[in-house]
Amino acid sequence: MNHSNASHWIEVAHSLGEEFAGRAGAHDEDDTFVSRNYAALKERRLFSAAIPEELGGGGASYREVSDMLRTLAQYCGSTALALSMHQHLIAATIWKYRRGQGGEAMLKNVAENQLVLVSTGAGDWLESNGSTTKTAGGYLVSARKHFASQSAVGDMLVTTAPYMDEVLHFPVPMNAQGVTVLNDWRAMGMRGTGSHTVKLENVFIADAAIVLRRPRGAYHPVWNVVLTVAMPLIMSVYVGIAQKAAELSIGHIRRKKTAKPHMPYLIGEMNNELVAAEIQLNDMLRIADNYDFEAIDQNGHDILTRKTNVANAAIRVVTKAMEIVGGAGFYRGFGLERLFRDVQAARYHPLSKSDQVKFSGEYLRD
Repeated sequence: MNHSNASHWIEVAHSLGEEFAGRAGAHDEDDTFVSRNYAALKERRLFSAAIPEELGGGGASYREVSDMLRTLAQYCGSTALALSMHQHLIAATIWKYRRGQGGEAMLKNVAENQLVLVSTGAGDWLESNGSTTKTAGGYLVSARKHFASQSAVGDMLVTTAPYMDEVLHFPVPMNAQGVTVLNDWRAMGMRGTGSHTVKLENVFIADAAIVLRRPRGAYHPVWNVVLTVAMPLIMSVYVGIAQKAAELSIGHIRRKKTAKPHMPYLIGEMNNELVAAEIQLNDMLRIADNYDFEAIDQNGHDILTRKTNVANAAIRVVTKAMEIVGGAGFYRGFGLERLFRDVQAARYHPLSKSDQVKFSGEYLRD
């Protein structure tokens, strides 16, 4: 990838971002999905940015997609986070495609039609949820899948369901009979992501649609792929939010005629946390290695550890920015209050801190 093409995606993110920033407050205020932003993303073909050029995509590297999401987050966190959910499903499929494990048809379809993929992995994890019964030629699945970002406009749901002692992985069109998007996304932050609950009611899943069967409740190597491509992209959004918060708070202090004597100390503390977030995100990108990694447990462990550290550091950055700005930051119009609420969502992506610490401790012990 030459330098001029590498910078293209950042330029697109900046040009779209300026438009998105003007709408971010209204979406936050009204709990409405960033639909106009998504229309603009489709027009600029960002949903296929990462897809290899030979399949009709933009050929962006993994790191370029990360940088694009981080940049977009500085304008509208909800748009960037919702887009990251699509991009990590694309990334996992690219990993498979590069190894001759399939995925070509889906990637071509996304590139040609700018389809939006919806993930439910965060809520499903090892156990999955719902009920599944065997029927002629397939299964009937009923479930409620929470935190399904961009489900407001999604084309394809990529999800799982438990069946006896297994978990079945499969895609299902969002317009399939029995699939309903519940308009229930009323959250503290990331209000424009359209992360509604998706209800499946006796949805038929053909045997041929099952892409993976794994033991229920057990950690499976597939997670070493999913986590390694998903978490760096998702955490890129929160690092972008932290960078924006630091920029706003320092800009505010610079404009003030007088500042309290301890202000440089607070700014220095915030900078340390921001550097910690940036460096560990960069190490997550190193592990993902532009899809050139193996599905080994060490990668899953390393990614989850860094995810917790990046999330905590990003949250501390925005918290410190609020302290630096003081009372002005408490007003919605300043812009920092929304960043503070949005960054809290970093805690809830898998794994939560307590679950990750237990997971890593067991991995290291065993």
